Amino acid sequence: MKAQSIKAIAFDLDGTLIDSVPDLAAATQGMLAELTLPLCDENQVRSWVGNGAAKLVERALTFARGEQATQADIDAAMPLFSRHYEVNLQQHSRLYDGVKSALEQLVKLGYQLAIVTNKPYRFTVPLLEAFGIAHLFNQVLGGDSLEKMKPDPLPLTHLKQTWQLDDEQLLMVGDSRNDILAAKAAGISSIGLTYGYNYGEDIGLSGPTAVCNTFSEVLAQITDSQIVLEQ
Repeated sequence: MKAQSIKAIAFDLDGTLIDSVPDLAAATQGMLAELTLPLCDENQVRSWVGNGAAKLVERALTFARGEQATQADIDAAMPLFSRHYEVNLQQHSRLYDGVKSALEQLVKLGYQLAIVTNKPYRFTVPLLEAFGIAHLFNQVLGGDSLEKMKPDPLPLTHLKQTWQLDDEQLLMVGDSRNDILAAKAAGISSIGLTYGYNYGEDIGLSGPTAVCNTFSEVLAQITDSQIVLEQ
């Protein structure tokens, strides 16, 4: 499909628009400390994010206990994590370079923008508001907004249905294989970013339609009518 066919763009949040790991690490460390468990470091948290808060908590508990965390462990720890994350939501997180200006330019050009993240909705909107970009998005879908989250295609098929879009009119932009797998399953094109969180893997191995090293390159890919994005 051609770039000029695109009418709407779905963006992942963590590792795509915002480097949120420092605050997620602070929340994870606070949770572990309250449970009197060994602490993790920021680099470990960076390798654990991407599948929602519950999965992050599970990975942290499994590391700290030295054995697979049970569902009971996770359920007991989640309120602690949530409380610590609310306190640390935007203390150390930052927008990646060029994000705000590129999003503003896309809105000016008439694109509909959405957030499709696995982060719980209750944390997503305040974070967008803290960085002054919430008003740029027509739809915000958290990991708990629908019955399933990425890599399931449901959030993207939901957008297609809500906005009455054909496959070639919606694009997914993200930093992890979950974003690319969701896009493929939904039948839409994707841009993979190399600078985010992808479990130490090259995003190109997931087979996105295009790969970008900076967020500014995303704007160039989308707005340059000479670029052809093939599924």
